[in-house]
Amino acid sequence: MALPQISQTISATVIALNEERDLPRCLDSLRFCDEIIVIDSGSTDATVELARKNGARVVVEPWRGYGAQKNFAQAQATGSWILNVDADEVITPELREEILAEVRSSKPASGYAVARKTFYMGRWIRHGGWYPNYVTRLVRKGQGAWTEPNVHEELRINGECRELANPMLHYTFSDIADQVGTNVRYARQGALDLKSRGAPPSYFRLMAKPFGKFFETYFLKAGFLDGLPGFIISVNAAHSMFLKYAYLLEMSRKQVTAPNENTDSRQ
Repeated sequence: MALPQISQTISATVIALNEERDLPRCLDSLRFCDEIIVIDSGSTDATVELARKNGARVVVEPWRGYGAQKNFAQAQATGSWILNVDADEVITPELREEILAEVRSSKPASGYAVARKTFYMGRWIRHGGWYPNYVTRLVRKGQGAWTEPNVHEELRINGECRELANPMLHYTFSDIADQVGTNVRYARQGALDLKSRGAPPSYFRLMAKPFGKFFETYFLKAGFLDGLPGFIISVNAAHSMFLKYAYLLEMSRKQVTAPNENTDSRQ
C-alpha cells in the first residue's frame, strides 16, 4: 500500500509598517513559497498596495509588539512550514534551494536557523558580531513560537533546530540617522524589558556596559576589520547600550519623583 503524501507547503510571513522601500525586493525573493502573508500594522505609504501587487495576502492588524505580531502572523499561515522574513531581508537562490531540499527531505528538523549577511554603508559586513548572525526563521507548523519581550524576540523551536549553510541578505539601515533612530527605539524597549524583570538601575552599568559592548564588537569580534563601517557599528552598539541603562535610570527617577495624582497642578 502506498504511503500517504505529506504536505510540504511553505507559508512566508512578513510583518510590515511603512516598508515601501524594501518590501518589493523581499517579496520577489519569496515567490517560491506557496503563500505569502504580509501583516501590516497601519502603513501610511504604499506598503499595502505593493504587497498585493506582488501576490501577497495582506492582513491589517494593529501593532502588538514584535514577538506577538509574528505569532499572529504564524497563526494566519496555512502551510506545513512557516518562513518568517523581515521586510529588509532577501532569500537568495542558493538559500531557497537549500530550504526546499530540507523541507522535502525524509527527516527534516523541526526548525532551521539562517545566517544573515548585512549590507551597511556600501559594503557587506563580516565581523563585529553582525556575521554570521544566526536567527531561527523556518519552523514546521505547530513546532515553535516567538517569545514576546519588548524587543529582540526569538523563535523557540520544540524539537531539533539545524543551521542552514547559505545566508540570507539583510539590507539594514538606510543611513546613520536611521540607525541612531533605531537605537533610541530599541534602547527604550530594552529598558522596559529590564524594568519588567526587576533589574535595578545602576550607575556602574550605565558607565561600564557601553565600554564593554564597544570592546566586544570592535576588538573581540574584530569589527575593526570592517573599516570605518565597523567602527561606526561598534560606537552605535555602545550608544544603544548606554541609552538602555540611561532610560532605566530615568524610569526609576520618574517613579520616585512623580507627584501624587491628587496634587497634580494640571488638574
